[in-house]
Amino acid sequence: MKKLWSMMVLFLVIISACGENEEGETSSEEAELGDSTITYESENGPIEVPANPERVVVLSSFNAGSVMALDVNIVGADSWVKNNDNFAPYVENAEEVSDESLEKIIELDPDLIIAAPTNNNLDKLGEIAPIVTYTYGNVDYLEQHIEIGKLLNKEEEARTWVDEFTQRAEEAGEEIKSKIGQDTTVSVLESFDKQLYVFGDNWGRGTEILYQEMELEMPQKVEEMALEEGYLAISHEVIPEYAGDYVILSSDGADNSFKETETYQNIPAVQNDRVFETSAAEFYFNDPITLEYQLEFFQDKFLAE
Repeated sequence: MKKLWSMMVLFLVIISACGENEEGETSSEEAELGDSTITYESENGPIEVPANPERVVVLSSFNAGSVMALDVNIVGADSWVKNNDNFAPYVENAEEVSDESLEKIIELDPDLIIAAPTNNNLDKLGEIAPIVTYTYGNVDYLEQHIEIGKLLNKEEEARTWVDEFTQRAEEAGEEIKSKIGQDTTVSVLESFDKQLYVFGDNWGRGTEILYQEMELEMPQKVEEMALEEGYLAISHEVIPEYAGDYVILSSDGADNSFKETETYQNIPAVQNDRVFETSAAEFYFNDPITLEYQLEFFQDKFLAE
């Protein structure tokens, strides 16, 4: 009887120990699972996202450069990103996708999707992976990068880049102003899809660097007509009203016939060889990859011997 009782006690001890072990393992697994996600405060409210995303699909092209700059893998991106030479090294192995290519995105097995609220199929995309949307211009261009840093659990890295970049841009601006003059005006024009545009200070194309960080002057007409909206479509005939002492001209190559007109040829910036031309695709955005390219471009052009 004593032997039977001892065996029963031993059995209960073993069962109890196993239970504690299993409970401990479960707790450990739960802790590990909890550490694998973070809560991000998006513009639509809190959302659980991977703490360290490894397969990101970006459908809002203005955010793509921030993801690249923070060294996070992009497995899918839209045509604006895929056709941008500045982005090519970062998306060489990424698939070109759109908000309509749901099956293709499913095959990519993303753990995070970044989009704009204007994208289609947001509900369906949200069933594939956690989806976070950003409204362009909802925050300024530097805060936008910091927000991506928060989303990707790399806020400190994002803030460090912002601090260093603004300092470098301001220093470059002082050097440029000392060479061209404090009151010299600069305008930013773009020829896109057979239409000509002039830009204010917050619509990419290098405007944030020129006007916000370097504090260069824009022509009065640009300030009056394009500053509030960010951009303005203009006819070729009124170029002299918007052209500054220097002109940054980007183009998609579709139609640059206006450059042969007498109106354009007679503006001071053209006659003084102060028009700096670049590719529109490489100048569209205001993410870190594009901004670094723009800053180097401005330093090379304005400070050339």
